[in-house]
Parts: sequence; structure tokens; C-alpha cells
Amino acid sequence: MSDLATMRAPGLAEIEALAHDAFAALPAEFRALCEGVAIHVDDFPDGETLDEMGCESEFDLLGLFRGVGLAQSGEVETGRMPNAVWLYRRPLLDYWAEHGETLGDLVTHVLVHEIGHHFGLSDDDMARIEAAAESD
Repeated sequence: MSDLATMRAPGLAEIEALAHDAFAALPAEFRALCEGVAIHVDDFPDGETLDEMGCESEFDLLGLFRGVGLAQSGEVETGRMPNAVWLYRRPLLDYWAEHGETLGDLVTHVLVHEIGHHFGLSDDDMARIEAAAESD
């Protein structure tokens, strides 16, 4: 029996473990600036998020940063939700199945991109940080 016959899709806990491994591989200075940013993994974005982001399908969004970025943070408002990154398992798996990169690399890419929004970084800045994480 081939491995494919018994293989199953990674669950939420496995994607979360990949995300935490990817985060741990980032440069220490980068991780320090992410203090308090939570990482969540859900199967799909909720309907409100899909509407807000203008998505046509629940598979359109791989990840999302919610919160107030470092450049805008200033004084913390009472009742403000903590900064968080969401990764969406089913859209990630769908994308992974259609492209040639590993699931770990894809999770790292999306995580770095979403955390980059916390910093107000450009796409080029995010690409350099991701490359540094991969070389460690």
C-alpha cells in the first residue's frame, strides 16, 4: 500500500505547530517586536471577515492580521483586542495542493507576510525577513 493511500490532510493542530515552528525560526529581534501578537489557526475565515475583505470565496484568504500595527499603536486603548494573526487551514491546503512549495514554506510565507502588517513593512522587507528565517 502506498503512503498516498493512507495519507490524511494536516489538521488545525498540525498547521498551528508549523506556524509556531516558523515563528521560532524567525530572527530574535523580529520575534521580540511581536510580543503579544497571538497566532490562531481556523479552517476558514468567518463570514464577516470574508465580507470585509471583499472575498468571493472562503478559499480566497490564506491569512489575516488584525490589530493596530506598531507604527500606529501609541497608547493602548481600554477594551482593544490584542493583535493577532489568523492562518486559514483549508485555503492554505488548497493553495499548497496547486503549487510546488512545501506546506512549511507556505505557512512561513503567510505568517511572515501577516506579521509584516503589524510592522507596516513593505513586501520587499517581508521577503528579506523570510529569507533570513529559511537560512537559519
